[in-house]
Amino acid sequence: MHLFSENLAVEISTYYRNLALGHGVIPKVFTLVNGEGDQYLFFIDDLPIESEEERNQFLAYIVQEHEAVCYARGTLVIVEKNQQYIEFAVIDREDADAIVCSAELTRDMDDKPIGLSEFDKTLVKKGTIIFGGLFEPIPLADSKIEDFDSLWLEMKSKILHRTMGI
Repeated sequence: MHLFSENLAVEISTYYRNLALGHGVIPKVFTLVNGEGDQYLFFIDDLPIESEEERNQFLAYIVQEHEAVCYARGTLVIVEKNQQYIEFAVIDREDADAIVCSAELTRDMDDKPIGLSEFDKTLVKKGTIIFGGLFEPIPLADSKIEDFDSLWLEMKSKILHRTMGI
């Protein structure tokens, strides 16, 4: 597993903890890191794409276009009103396993997040993760590539971009 993948799991855990407990929000997050350590992070709900299939095509396109070595996607999982988890998975290009992290979220009577357990990390086969195949080449029409390039440029102002330290 690439060092960036392990670092990403730690960073996303901290990021979600700060968002949930510090700001009371749990967005759907997507982030990728390329071989030079450039990290891009954005909220999936900020994408102006309705269909899940097209959203996944866009994510696969940017993973491939930016030559990612790893990426992560996270969300809130609601089992029941009183049983909620923040979960994310880190997918490594070169490894057959992925890191899946899960933490239980506690809310107060006003539905405000007040507690988050430690994130449990588990290794699972990346093929078992719904969005685990974004490294696989996808055939796209030239017009779709142009649309995705335009969308990426439009999204730049909403994207956190930084360089990860090794």
